[in-house]
Amino acid sequence: MTRVYVCSCFGITEKQVKEHADAGACTPRQIASACKAGTDCGSCVRRIQAILGRGSCPRRELVDKGEPALSGPPAVPAAPVPALRSLSEVA
Repeated sequence: MTRVYVCSCFGITEKQVKEHADAGACTPRQIASACKAGTDCGSCVRRIQAILGRGSCPRRELVDKGEPALSGPPAVPAAPVPALRSLSEVA
C-alpha cells in the first residue's frame, strides 16, 4: 500500500484529508482544525485546496451561520476568566 503524504510535518495522508472532507471539512482551515495539516510550514495548503476542489460544500450553511461543520461532539464554550486588577493578585 502506497501512502501519499500531503503534510510531511504531521504525517497526514491524502486519504486522511479526504476522510475529513467527507466528514464535512470544506476549507483548508477546517482540515487544519481536524488534523493540524497546514499549520506548521504551510507548504501543503495548496495541495489541500486541490483535494477539496471548488465543489459545493454540504455543510457550507453551517459554516456561514458560525456553527461547527465537522461531525463530532459539540464544542463546549470556555468559562469566562476574571481579569486581574494587579500583579499582587497573581502571587
